[in-house]
Amino acid sequence: MISKFPWWIRVPLLFFIIWGLLEYFIDAGDSLAIIKYPVTQFFLLMVLLILIAIEAILKSVENVMFQTLSEEAKARYLQTKNKKVEWTWGKNLFKKLTKSRAIEQEGEIILDHNYDGIRELDNVLPPWWVYMFYATIVFGLIYLVRFHIASDYTQAEEYDMEVAEARIAIEEYKKTAKDLVDVNSVELLTDASDLNAGKKIFTTNCVVCHMADGGGGIGPNLTDEYWILGGGIKNVFNTISEGGRDGKGMVAWKNSLKPSEMAQVASYLLQFQGTTAANPKAPEGEIWVDPNAPEIKEEPEANSGETYETDAADLVEETKE
Repeated sequence: MISKFPWWIRVPLLFFIIWGLLEYFIDAGDSLAIIKYPVTQFFLLMVLLILIAIEAILKSVENVMFQTLSEEAKARYLQTKNKKVEWTWGKNLFKKLTKSRAIEQEGEIILDHNYDGIRELDNVLPPWWVYMFYATIVFGLIYLVRFHIASDYTQAEEYDMEVAEARIAIEEYKKTAKDLVDVNSVELLTDASDLNAGKKIFTTNCVVCHMADGGGGIGPNLTDEYWILGGGIKNVFNTISEGGRDGKGMVAWKNSLKPSEMAQVASYLLQFQGTTAANPKAPEGEIWVDPNAPEIKEEPEANSGETYETDAADLVEETKE
């Protein structure tokens, strides 16, 4: 069997084709299937071993069949197998694109100019270069008509459009890149997966000081409305990130936790607000009021009896008239 490609090209080529099909048909979201589903790693390993085994079997069969041939047949087989594949169409295409002359034909296009033994050849411009030059002319004409005659849009308008598209792309990226969050952009997380992740972080790192129910111990009580460094998601995130009061407060966790993890644990511990702890610690700090909370407007008081009587008297007078 004559093959145009050696085994060290066939095996990787088939392997990557199968891998590509696997990634195409398995929906793994933004991640690769081979990373999200570890079983696919085992599958691809088995595919690779099978491809290598097939090549080994084919090679063995080829050797066995070769040994059964006569000496003359072996010589013909080896000559045919070692015959180089000539890419005739590629060579013809290269000649058309370059119009190059063979060395033997250069005598036909040599000029009379002679510079210290250096002779000049009258070669034509390569067609690929000529076609590219024509393409730039066509492009220039289209550009002239579109922007200088039809006035499609200006560079300033194009800049504004690209900036607007970039801002939209950045906002979309921020939705998935949670670790870009900081004290200014952090928001209260309500998704169950985020709260569960925050609970794990709280249980691992915070229970020792704040107790499992948030009642407080070494650290302050998280169930009351008193806060030492301010409540709300932004203040709590900042306290977790930068630490508490110098010398006696909580350590800074920004070097141990990712921004997304600090947002998760901050959102989780805010759920303790208004709950009742088993052994709540005495309040510390001051009552914190959210400055961004909507104001509650008081409804105007009902009309007094005197006003009502006056209005009734006026109504009677109007009726008499």
